[in-house]
Amino acid sequence: MSETTSLPGGTWHLGDLTVTRFGYGAMQLAGPGVMGPPADHDGALAVLREAAGLGITHVDTAGAYGPRLTNQLIREALHPYPESLHIVTKVGAVRDQRGGWPPARQPEELRRAVQENLQDLGLAALDVVNLRLGDAQGPRPGSLAEPFETLAELQRQGLIRHLGVSNATAEQVAEAQAIAPIVCVQNLYNLAYRRDDELIDDLAGKGIAYVPFFPLGGFTPLQSTALSAVATRLDATPMSVALAWLLRRSPNILLIAGTSSVAHLRENVAGAGLSLSDEDLAELDRIGHRQG
Repeated sequence: MSETTSLPGGTWHLGDLTVTRFGYGAMQLAGPGVMGPPADHDGALAVLREAAGLGITHVDTAGAYGPRLTNQLIREALHPYPESLHIVTKVGAVRDQRGGWPPARQPEELRRAVQENLQDLGLAALDVVNLRLGDAQGPRPGSLAEPFETLAELQRQGLIRHLGVSNATAEQVAEAQAIAPIVCVQNLYNLAYRRDDELIDDLAGKGIAYVPFFPLGGFTPLQSTALSAVATRLDATPMSVALAWLLRRSPNILLIAGTSSVAHLRENVAGAGLSLSDEDLAELDRIGHRQG
């Protein structure tokens, strides 16, 4: 599934779309709490243009970011999009006035969300749409049939090219696959939080991408004495080690580390290319076994 690219990790295929395994997550481009405009509008545009300039062809976003503002920034910075650039978005949640993420999975809500994504991104069809499930505390059990069938119908209408799920249980992933093909699963996963290890391996065997959100720990950055020890030994930052480990963990893992800084974006790209020895990997694996 991987091909040669100057970015760490090579490429992966989301259905018929080729994307760099090192991608960019646009969530941090919005204001505090992922609400409102960025403090530095031109700086946000510069980050997106730098991502494209570095050769990144996988941009992750959602209409709920801002809300809608992040998608509008992507359009302002990058439209008309290069043929190689692919944008992955999410539907299934909206924002309330307190900054919460209430679910919005009724058919009419999903159809409206898809139309808003198309409008804000300036697209006739969305490359990939993930159905966001669960809540802020994580996946929740229950059938996804009705909302996922709604997205499958929009796919048949030509408004969506490929489907995926986010914040989903293994059972929900299997249920989605029984309704329509999926090209990716986007769940919480990182070096210390590894509850999806079995799911990742299962998806890899099926050629389905696994896209960890909060790959660096999210709002609580990863901290571990073992991680720090490996980073010190390699004269690297702990975050570089954590990104490099994800790319080594499985070939179907795609990175969408986000930042609002051009310098930090460049650091992430360089860090993900860090070479880890078998000794490093063994030491890092023990973190997940203790904390996952």
